[in-house]
Amino acid sequence: MKQDVKALFLNSFDVVTRSAHPDTVLPTSLPNPPSGMTYVIGAGKAAGAMAAAFERSYRGDIRGIVVTRYGHSVPTQHITVREAAHPVPDAAGQAAVGEIIDLLAKAGPDDLIICLLSGGGSALLSAPVQGVTFAEIQALTNDLLKCGASITEINTVRKHLNIALGGGLAKAAGQTKIITLAISDVTGDDPTTIASGPTVADPTTLDQARDILTRYDLSPARSILDALANADNETPKPDSPLFQDHEYRLIATGPKSLNAAAQFWTQQGFDTHILDPEITGDTNDAATRHVQQILTMLADSSAKPARRPLAILSGGETTVKVTGDGQGGPNAQFMLQACVALNGHAGIYAMACDTDGIDGSADSAGAIITPQTLARAAQSGLDAQSYLARNDSYGFFDALGDLVKTGPSHTNVNDYRVFLIFPEATAPSAPMAS
Repeated sequence: MKQDVKALFLNSFDVVTRSAHPDTVLPTSLPNPPSGMTYVIGAGKAAGAMAAAFERSYRGDIRGIVVTRYGHSVPTQHITVREAAHPVPDAAGQAAVGEIIDLLAKAGPDDLIICLLSGGGSALLSAPVQGVTFAEIQALTNDLLKCGASITEINTVRKHLNIALGGGLAKAAGQTKIITLAISDVTGDDPTTIASGPTVADPTTLDQARDILTRYDLSPARSILDALANADNETPKPDSPLFQDHEYRLIATGPKSLNAAAQFWTQQGFDTHILDPEITGDTNDAATRHVQQILTMLADSSAKPARRPLAILSGGETTVKVTGDGQGGPNAQFMLQACVALNGHAGIYAMACDTDGIDGSADSAGAIITPQTLARAAQSGLDAQSYLARNDSYGFFDALGDLVKTGPSHTNVNDYRVFLIFPEATAPSAPMAS
């Protein structure tokens, strides 16, 4: 690898995650304490770190409980941190929902409820509506994650099948004011989509949830179909008085963190271009388009000698349609598809990582590719196309030692991708080694 490129990649990832870490963004977003008690609830991969940051900066009386992903907890004094499974929920999340709802029942008109939300909250707040078993929710969640549905579509279904989502926690809070502090992991930063909007009105409907199951040819348990046909499971809408006087504050977003990355690369001597802060859609298609755009840019500028290297950044969240039995996530899959599309093009290096430090369900954040990746793979007997077909991007990059393993970052502002284009990239690509 070009000298120090890997270190630059990892340093830039650290800049992105630190810019969105609760210790950075939460202290400046705190409200004044009420005359009574402050009840703190929350969910997400960053919920533990958010709770700890809140305790350190807030001056009022606190009681609380939040739920985060296994391995993402941090020490706290006044706010209990529970752990549960993500992305497929487990009973620990259901139990945490029960504890949160019991706590909300104690809040009165002189109190204040603070809800700390981040990506992953939808799965961590899974507690099915009446008539649906937890095993049935788990099975449907697994099917939705594999079918290629977008996060908005998945959450539309979840909100109508889980008591805490789609305004469910606001219903449980009664007349006590809620201020939500959210770290966004969704494109567009829509509060109704972040953690499936447990404290806000939900514009989606039962009809839309049923249509999504039909669109992806999913056949869930009969009880789920019955629940989605039951008007009692419709979520509260924007005209509901339930949400009067509540506040929602976005304290970190993907585009803001991408701007922090752009500043880093500029300081390192790169010309910097943000290609798209909110890429969505099928991962393989998105990676192919991304590479085509880069190669088109190079072709347009090939007559001009490049004086400075270029950093091309993007964010957003793509979706993998799982057809194989391999291991990986959207970011490693993106890199593997991009590697195939680049076909060993000289002078182009890239990294894609999930900002929470966990790409899908694997123990890596993502992966790095270089002009030599395919040649090295061929020398090791690794066929990139076969790994793509099996959805085994993790296995491919693990064998090459090119996975990025950072551990939990305690934040989550979507995916971070950077392609570095060095001056030699304008020259014709060298033949790929066989």
